[in-house]
Amino acid sequence: MTSIAVGDRAPQFTAAAHTGQQVALADYLGKQVVVLYFYPRDGTPVCATEACRFRDAYADFAAAGAVVIGVSGDSIESHRRFVEDRRLPFLLVSDRDRALRKAFGVPRLLGFLPGRTTYVIDKQGVVRNTFTSHFSADRHIDEALRVVRELNA
Repeated sequence: MTSIAVGDRAPQFTAAAHTGQQVALADYLGKQVVVLYFYPRDGTPVCATEACRFRDAYADFAAAGAVVIGVSGDSIESHRRFVEDRRLPFLLVSDRDRALRKAFGVPRLLGFLPGRTTYVIDKQGVVRNTFTSHFSADRHIDEALRVVRELNA
């Protein structure tokens, strides 16, 4: 599996969100920077911390011209509960078949656990930053926000 790197075009995708709507990368091209973050599982301690940090910084991302979209292999129903429990203002999409994770080449932890990687995709669909850290959720938000601000400065 080849990982998507800085400078690569992001794979086009359409996926079901917790709201029931279909979300496509093409919906944002030419309009907004996309912060696409992959995480292992709804509700686990590090995943909840990461989601809440994205929630707390969401206004900063929006002001900088970005949309945040979370991706995991959890079901739509699990995502709905997670959004409600944590008051998340952004979309979570379900990647039950792991096709999206495979398309981006998200690395696994210990070779078998779903990884944690964040991609910043510019308005033209080019990946401008990738960050992988399985245990440092805070750095995902800090790195992504820094890049988004640089892109829109």
